[in-house]
Amino acid sequence: MTSLSLKELNKLPVRLASGHRLCAGCAESIIAKQILMGTSDEVAVSLSTGCMEVSTTVFPYTSWNVPYIHTAFGNGAATCAGLETAYNALKKKGKIDEEIRFVNFAGDGATYDIGLQALSGAMERGHRMMYVCMNNEAYMNTGIQRSSATTLGASTTTSWAGSVQMGKKEYSKDMTSIMVAHNIPYVAQVSPHNWRDTVTKASKGFEANGPAFINAISPCPRGWRFPSDRTIEIAKLAVETCVWPLFEVVDGKYALTAESARIAAGKAEKKPITDWFAAQGRFKHLMTERAEPIVEAYQAEVDRRWERLIKLTEL
Repeated sequence: MTSLSLKELNKLPVRLASGHRLCAGCAESIIAKQILMGTSDEVAVSLSTGCMEVSTTVFPYTSWNVPYIHTAFGNGAATCAGLETAYNALKKKGKIDEEIRFVNFAGDGATYDIGLQALSGAMERGHRMMYVCMNNEAYMNTGIQRSSATTLGASTTTSWAGSVQMGKKEYSKDMTSIMVAHNIPYVAQVSPHNWRDTVTKASKGFEANGPAFINAISPCPRGWRFPSDRTIEIAKLAVETCVWPLFEVVDGKYALTAESARIAAGKAEKKPITDWFAAQGRFKHLMTERAEPIVEAYQAEVDRRWERLIKLTEL
């Protein structure tokens, strides 16, 4: 497992170069760089169609300094599983002897919706690969349409906020729990504001003897409507409000990590959901008297999921 000292991390090769065309303030490149710092072994990347793919591989240029393959929206996990299977076959024949790790990056649309079948199949088959969802809670690449990762009340181009509807009507899908239900060796949630927590979890995922899944909150200035210099602040706020708890599940055993562990222990403040809403334009309609029932319902759901998570860590 890679050392987490700055000295050792600085020795790792730059696996995702600067000069890509992601929007200013996009968290996806930050997340990818942190994940790729989780191992000193060679890494092969597959990347599902989405913001990250179209921005880092604009022909004839690429920002990737590792073996890389572009996949469609729906088959990222299948492609990564195919890479891992081919590697095992070549290694068995003695044609490859170095250690190689495999990771697929994808957005929430390619994970929660379009690619769920391929992802579930790859996890069930037990491929030694890591799947990382960079979750910006909508189809940002194609115009900020709602996905099943979009949260209650969020305004998108397909879940409008207006006189008839107050944003998305449904709660977000609990994708992390769905992955835990696959009984795979490692599952975690991370946030780019806490690089040490993210790199530590990536190391565990790369070293897991089987599939690993990491769900990363990825604030999007364009879709969430906040200034591009506040990305890390927004990511931290997601954790502080318990909208996005930091935890890991190792062989079925839950554990809270970083700020979430301190909140559960009463050593840090659990901020109200209104702080989360007030920081983003996609929720501005919820900061009105008319929206109070939605705000109360959202806070209740966040509290329910948080209390459930605490109980799971006590088992």
